[in-house]
Amino acid sequence: MEWSVFFESWIWLGFASLGFAILFNVPLRTLWVIFLLGALGGTLKLVTMKMGGGIILGSFFGAMLVGFLSISAAHFRHAPPFVFAIPSVIPMVPGAFAYRMMLGIIKLTGDVDHTTFTQLLDDTVTNGLKAFFVLMALALGVSAPMLLTRRESAKQIKVPLKIDGLIKK
Repeated sequence: MEWSVFFESWIWLGFASLGFAILFNVPLRTLWVIFLLGALGGTLKLVTMKMGGGIILGSFFGAMLVGFLSISAAHFRHAPPFVFAIPSVIPMVPGAFAYRMMLGIIKLTGDVDHTTFTQLLDDTVTNGLKAFFVLMALALGVSAPMLLTRRESAKQIKVPLKIDGLIKK
């Protein structure tokens, strides 16, 4: 992937996240953070796919990055983490695979011969399973960081200060 194509994808992924954020009526102070999270998460997905990781693993890594960064952004911009995570992840939803699966199901209901039926059934099931596993990877990737850090938030983590030989927490 050339750098210009890579940078162009980064910008469009950010704008797609921004569009969903505006659609969900998030606070204005969170928009530029959502742009960055969507661009970074989508870019990590593309880089993982370019390195041979596949779309499911790439979506998982991208969603995981968005999940971890949304926790930090929540403390930074004073909004719940899901305000940042959900609009940033939605552009990674596999709409094309789900669309191809639906078209395959519609074609399967029609009158097709046996050889075409087998190939069409294989493509439909493949697209449906890809869409399903990418959606599961996105859900797990976004929610896992929030579940892992649920007991302690960044605001509750206290750095010990050394004052007059005493350690104060």
